Amino acid sequence: MPDCDYCGEAFDDEQSLLEHLDADHGSELGAIDRRRVDAAVGDDDDGLSTGPIVLGVILGVSILIGGYVVFAGGFGGSGGPDSGTSVNGIDVAQTPGQVSDPAHGHGTIEMTVDGQRVDFGAAEYQRPREFDAFHFEGGDGRVWHKHADGVTLEYAMATLGIDVSENSVTIDGETYRDNDADTTVSVTVNGETVAPASYELQGASAADAADGDTVRIVVTTDG
Repeated sequence: MPDCDYCGEAFDDEQSLLEHLDADHGSELGAIDRRRVDAAVGDDDDGLSTGPIVLGVILGVSILIGGYVVFAGGFGGSGGPDSGTSVNGIDVAQTPGQVSDPAHGHGTIEMTVDGQRVDFGAAEYQRPREFDAFHFEGGDGRVWHKHADGVTLEYAMATLGIDVSENSVTIDGETYRDNDADTTVSVTVNGETVAPASYELQGASAADAADGDTVRIVVTTDG
């Protein structure tokens, strides 16, 4: 039974879920959910579904973007993860593959700086329309969403404007380095230290988000 990522309500089938999203969460939908809803629900006012129109527009835009990307030499066309680029002014080693429903997954995250929790539920971090592959939704700053394969922890945090490496964190213009005196930086997934530039997040269903990767980033200073 599919669950609504926005309110947690369960539905018997995908069509019922999409109709619910259209009716109750239209203004909250991220880009991928908006496309899913438009394609499945459409506009019944004149008996003509907008699904084919939306798909045609998406196809046209995709062709244009694909042409630009190939011309610029920035990404490949396999649908898998691509070599790095800059996200929010942060250099990342790898960007995700193509956004797709099968890659949709969830996990949890907690980040603290000197004991103060970073609130990913704040508006500045709730940007599902801008970043399809990784984001938070519905004001929930604990559960993360991914919609593509190859979403590295480095990329995920860069979408939030946070630069994370194995031994450093830059947030709000301040850089904390593990090798600085009186500073400790810990970046773990499921309790294990990882390399953010290469570690790819693994997700679970919305109802079982706790079964997806648990990310914990802790910065402490004695200053």
